[in-house]
Amino acid sequence: MINMTLYKREMKGSLKILILFAAVITMYVTIIISMYDPEMMATLDGFYEVMPELMASIGMSAGATSLIGFMISYLYGFILLIFPMVFCILRGNSLVAKYTDKGSMVTLLAAPIKRRTIILTQIFALMSGILLLIIYVTGLEIIIAQTIFPGELIVSDLLKLNTALLCLHLFIGSICFLASCVFSDTKYSIAFGAGVSAFMYILQMLANAGEKADILKYFTFFTLFDANGIIAGKSGAIIGILVLLLGTIGLYTIAINVFCNKDLHI
Repeated sequence: MINMTLYKREMKGSLKILILFAAVITMYVTIIISMYDPEMMATLDGFYEVMPELMASIGMSAGATSLIGFMISYLYGFILLIFPMVFCILRGNSLVAKYTDKGSMVTLLAAPIKRRTIILTQIFALMSGILLLIIYVTGLEIIIAQTIFPGELIVSDLLKLNTALLCLHLFIGSICFLASCVFSDTKYSIAFGAGVSAFMYILQMLANAGEKADILKYFTFFTLFDANGIIAGKSGAIIGILVLLLGTIGLYTIAINVFCNKDLHI
């Protein structure tokens, strides 16, 4: 189904980027979780009252009464959406379009490996990188929360939340990967993959900012990731995650067909 030699090489390529993103996320997660304190929360709520539209636009809300609620307000509206999204954009582009743009695809296709095997290997490499990043984030959050605030974090809620987060980023990864298969030039691949993802996030920011723009939430896939709804077990939030999963499968299927039937001019 996949070629292990190619997979190992791609995972080595992912490792450097993963370490970089893990370091940045570690800093933010550590700082934000350590800020969980009734007095500090009152201060942050004060900022929200002064700049409600700005704070809401990046998913931050006031009135969190638990550690997981605090984390949702200050981590899951921006930090844990943007950084994994950038990882998806970078790796999604480099797994196909970069090879084609540089002419290296001829080396891959010259080997006795079917096109389908190559593309499935690249998909598996991208999904593995996303999975590793979310697993790291989950472990990091548990360790920091249990160290600083033992007993405050409901681990089962965090696992549900991060499973939903994983589904969101797998979907974003599928958009970027499809762009990488459609376009042979990396500048177009990144422009489409990054452009769609960034535009969807901007729509979500605008939808969060005020009631007048609330209708925009129906035009962005970020709305399907309802962190508070996941924790509460709302059916709508669960359906949203299922839609992301189905979308992921659909986009990767299209990407496979595009790559297998594409004239690569080699």
